[in-house]
Amino acid sequence: MLPLRDSISYHGPAAITKLLIALNVLVFWWQVGGGPVGFERIVFAYGFVPAEFFAAPVAEAYRLVTSMFLHGGVAHLLGNMWFLWVFGPALEGRLGWARYASLYLLAGVVAAFVQGVLTAGSGVPVVGASGAISGVLGAYFVLFRREYVLSLFWFVFPRFVWLPVGLYLGYWALIQFLYALAGVPGTAWWAHLGGFVLGALLGPSLRQRHPYRSTPYWQGWGD
Repeated sequence: MLPLRDSISYHGPAAITKLLIALNVLVFWWQVGGGPVGFERIVFAYGFVPAEFFAAPVAEAYRLVTSMFLHGGVAHLLGNMWFLWVFGPALEGRLGWARYASLYLLAGVVAAFVQGVLTAGSGVPVVGASGAISGVLGAYFVLFRREYVLSLFWFVFPRFVWLPVGLYLGYWALIQFLYALAGVPGTAWWAHLGGFVLGALLGPSLRQRHPYRSTPYWQGWGD
């Protein structure tokens, strides 16, 4: 289920969301600039490695922040940035830029830490903005649960379907939980859950009464 847009037609300029996307793209450009060897060196130098962190938590604490701006490939980067672009602007408009940026960074740190606690012996670097973006999704889930998200389904033929935010993001969170329990490799599932829970808990306390407009889903996604 690929999200295409939400039902909120006005949310403000979303300057921080755009800045975060630009920063992640620029960092990835720096990663690939050194070729495969340089790429791997950067990942191991700035990615979050649970085993190294718990061996020297003070010295390794910087990785909790730097890891959330690194990505493992083009698909990884594009997937994360797309979700941030779809769900970030409305939340930024609701929270205000300072609280939104704080939530994003805190969720990224907490997500990496949760992943580290549950995989403490791992020497594999954890990278990506998905933990921070999961925090955005968690806060969005709580603050915009009555809105809708337009999703692309591909089952034999593509279909466009408006789904309630509660259903869409609730299903997303359930998948992360089931995959984490199953130990599916290649993705930091516990980081996703940690960020999501943090966002859901903090979202209501951070919200401000900033104006936004909602477009009824039946008016179509091009309105």
